[in-house]
Amino acid sequence: MRKAAALLRERADGIAASMVRENGKPLAQAKGEVTNGADLIDWFAGEGQRAYGQIIPSRTPNVMQMAIKVPVGPVAAFTPWNFPINQLVRKLSAALAAGCSIIAKGPEDTPASPAELVRCFADAGVPAGVINLVYGEPAAISEYLIPHPVIRKISFTGSTTVGKHLAALAGQHMKRATMELGGHAPVIVAADADLDMAVPQIAGHKFRNAGQVCVSPTRFLVERSIAAEFTERFGAFAKAQMVGDGMAPDTQMGPLTNERRIPVLEALIMDAREKGGRLVTGGRRIGNEGWFFEPTVLANVPSSARIMNEEPFGPVAIINSFDSLDDAIGEANRLPYGLAAYAYTADAHISNRLGAEIESGMLTINHLGFGLPELPFGGIKESGHGTEGGSEAINAYFDTRLILRKS
Repeated sequence: MRKAAALLRERADGIAASMVRENGKPLAQAKGEVTNGADLIDWFAGEGQRAYGQIIPSRTPNVMQMAIKVPVGPVAAFTPWNFPINQLVRKLSAALAAGCSIIAKGPEDTPASPAELVRCFADAGVPAGVINLVYGEPAAISEYLIPHPVIRKISFTGSTTVGKHLAALAGQHMKRATMELGGHAPVIVAADADLDMAVPQIAGHKFRNAGQVCVSPTRFLVERSIAAEFTERFGAFAKAQMVGDGMAPDTQMGPLTNERRIPVLEALIMDAREKGGRLVTGGRRIGNEGWFFEPTVLANVPSSARIMNEEPFGPVAIINSFDSLDDAIGEANRLPYGLAAYAYTADAHISNRLGAEIESGMLTINHLGFGLPELPFGGIKESGHGTEGGSEAINAYFDTRLILRKS
């Protein structure tokens, strides 16, 4: 695994360029994804060395009680196109570190990047048949692999709708499943927030990968006394984004990965405006070649609008105001999603309340730090279950077995 990580770093420039051609994200973001993938491999390699069992003290004399961890068995993994290295490397590395083989169904939109990742493992000496990468019709592959008696563990990253279907299928066959599903991340901005720090940080995060990110901040809930200033600053940041070819050095946001998202975004924006929302900036496709879309900001959008309830999965931010922290927390928790949440405040009391009351698998305050190998990564509610990072992630790939022996 460590040799594979080293090869991935050596080949980062070529793999990143391939990812830009497939996915559209700017080259710097693509290269960061590749090198972060190498860090994840190294992390899980270390976790494999620390996968300890237990000797449990016995109540009965001369009895040895041992809990041991053994590989759960062959894994079926299903990965999306928005982060073609990041999403596969988490599943692949955890499986290998635990001693499991894996069949990964790669994304049709971005097939080359996952193939190059697997090539690094093959060139590092992983035996034939341990890692298997397939492409094809998603439904046909999942409905074959999940019920198959050889498969013992499922890991899926994708939409909540598809995740529910696959989780139900796995449940019918008593297969363990890790699900990292969709989100609709709230951002709570209190009146005491440092806007000089908050706006460029969270706005840049919003338009990363053209908003095609499961943890992308989407519903901005800003205390009324600073809402106008925040909206003006955020809109100016969005309007200044350089949209273009991901290989160009000055590009800050590339195109959408596929044409399917354009009519979806247009319909969501139109619905929001028809229901009374205000278009601050953006809202349209750029040109008629490629799938470029303007960084978009909406304000004063009612909760009845589709975009307040459906994950836009694109470069669209919604900014609404609140009067009380109770109102902000209520709106943040209103949806069935619970993947990521963000907040900006200098008040320790507000931070403590948010940490206790926001229903989200991940919450970050005055900082962006999700996705590091050593941190848990996963959601709650309809955003999934299980984690694909941190010290707990490898446990999903083990069976714990109890052995008792009396001498």
